Amino acid sequence: MVVDDSAVARALALRWLSEEPGIDVVAEAETGRVALALVARADPDVIVLDLDMPDMDGLTALPELLAARPGVAVLVVSTLTRRNAEISLHCLARGAADYVPKPSSRGDAEALVAFRNELVEKIRAIVGRGANPDAAAGPPRLAASRSVATRPACLVVGASTGGPRAMMRLIGQLPASVLARLPVVVVQHMPPIFTAVFAEHLAAIAGCEVREARDGEAVRPGVIHVAPGGLHTGLVRRGADVLLHVHDGPPTNVCRPSVNVLFEAAAAVYGGAALAIVLTGMGRDGLVGARSLAAAGAPIVVQDEVTSIVWGMPGAIAREGLAHAILPLDRIAPAICVFMEGGADD
Repeated sequence: MVVDDSAVARALALRWLSEEPGIDVVAEAETGRVALALVARADPDVIVLDLDMPDMDGLTALPELLAARPGVAVLVVSTLTRRNAEISLHCLARGAADYVPKPSSRGDAEALVAFRNELVEKIRAIVGRGANPDAAAGPPRLAASRSVATRPACLVVGASTGGPRAMMRLIGQLPASVLARLPVVVVQHMPPIFTAVFAEHLAAIAGCEVREARDGEAVRPGVIHVAPGGLHTGLVRRGADVLLHVHDGPPTNVCRPSVNVLFEAAAAVYGGAALAIVLTGMGRDGLVGARSLAAAGAPIVVQDEVTSIVWGMPGAIAREGLAHAILPLDRIAPAICVFMEGGADD
């Protein structure tokens, strides 16, 4: 189902999606209220939901659509403004599966192609999974039994599709005493503007300082650094200090920021004293960096398939046998606490 007040935008989306094998557009609506009237009969697997609409906007319609069609995946679409970034993150917190940034101009052919590709890719990634990050899960599956000789000196976290909600939940579950002892560097696949707003949302949850990473800044316990959209964030050692290295190097795995860049830098700087977490996400970004971390003796914990929106990034690492543990989302924060106490959750 496509929900957008712009007839032109709806027509474009309908044309694009109808051309894709295996994707059928079962309904379209110009407002959230019209979508609510149609959703039960149309019975969609995915709703592409615009934010800015008259009568009933996307943020208002979202919880009602989720209630009317349990299990539906909602992709929020919006232009790249600070206001829309705020609203999109509120939507993710309220149950939207992910967001896709709209081009600011329909005359930008390259941006339209990128929007179409991302929209289709995310629909294919989430459709039919019915994953619930809040679902109860069984005991963790361990990919390997490895002792951890070194207490973590830095926490590095990577995520993509479904990641903002999972990241906010994880950070909210970490005790203040752990965050006060551990520097944290986060790569969440997000465009510019969104990462600054995301950092503000994390700060409200974490109760500690959270900000976008700045080149040359020293990492220190009690601060969470979020890689800025459109730039890589790595780490370099300068004497006794570890500094952030924020740069515009080539995309890795079509991503910038890239989890690989952060993880490879963490392996080089911290070795076995790095602790890596990989949350829900589409694709394989982080796998190459995870190999470097595993070779250095650093533990890697990945979110399990049941609680992931998309088990792409964590699944790639798990299938290669690089994960110390494969855990439900709500078991990851306790595992970090165990590592901080100097023991492995084997």
